[in-house]
Amino acid sequence: MEPQWLTYGKRLQSIASTGLHFTRDRFDRERYEEIATIANEMLSALGDVPIERISDLIPDFARGYATPKVDVRGALVEENMILLVREECDGLWTLPGGFADVGLSPARNIEKEMREEAGLKVSARRLFGVRHKASSGYPADVRDFYKMFFLCDRTDNALPEPGLETIEARFFGIDDLPPLSRGRTIEADIHAAFAYATDTTKPAFFD
Repeated sequence: MEPQWLTYGKRLQSIASTGLHFTRDRFDRERYEEIATIANEMLSALGDVPIERISDLIPDFARGYATPKVDVRGALVEENMILLVREECDGLWTLPGGFADVGLSPARNIEKEMREEAGLKVSARRLFGVRHKASSGYPADVRDFYKMFFLCDRTDNALPEPGLETIEARFFGIDDLPPLSRGRTIEADIHAAFAYATDTTKPAFFD
């Protein structure tokens, strides 16, 4: 496991990068550039290397080598029903999840998402699939994604409840699925979750 301060430094870099990419305000840009400088100084001190070497590794936060984003989705299957959440942004339903945060493993990310979107504490039991969004049956997206799917086990007895970005959270049967937010979850994802929850010997699928 990497040192906690290294995790902090990388997280600050991530915040600076995202902020610089999206901001249109010059004062916010100055603040994000300051965060980037602090992150570089932290990493320089941790690695005992000149600040120039750190800066050269990340010459421009707003641009860089483009890689696919990582989307994590969690499947909680209980009594032949699966947990779905209804997104506030479009009013449609999906497996809980979202973008993976820097500094957390894939498993910790989906446990965090399940807690934030459905109010449940879970443990990620197994990775059952990885899809390349552009290669599967999702609507077209200008961004490129790898979607990672985890079977989860509940670790508390709380009832599902919506979070900051969701307006409902409840269980559905395979033959009673609500309208899906298809940029996030398609029927094939839910059918796969039921199949892997039933057969624990199936090897994970991937594109």
